[in-house]
Amino acid sequence: MKFTQYFWYTHQREDRKDIDLKWIEQVVANPIREERQKDGRVRRWGHIPEAGGKYLRVVLLEDGETVHNAFFDRRFMEVKDEN
Repeated sequence: MKFTQYFWYTHQREDRKDIDLKWIEQVVANPIREERQKDGRVRRWGHIPEAGGKYLRVVLLEDGETVHNAFFDRRFMEVKDEN
């Protein structure tokens, strides 16, 4: 996986330093939701049971490969299939 310098800088923060790189890889490979931002970056979310059931948002650059940001998204709500 590739990472931006911004990612490494923010990954040192107290609220992000415990985010395991395996979790990021998991979300990139198998997101439960994906959205493209207006600037071309890609947002992907994944559920991380090992982190107390939190949802991890990973932001990729336009190439869809380079991780720019990763954080637990407190506002994310998974839409369940009603069927």
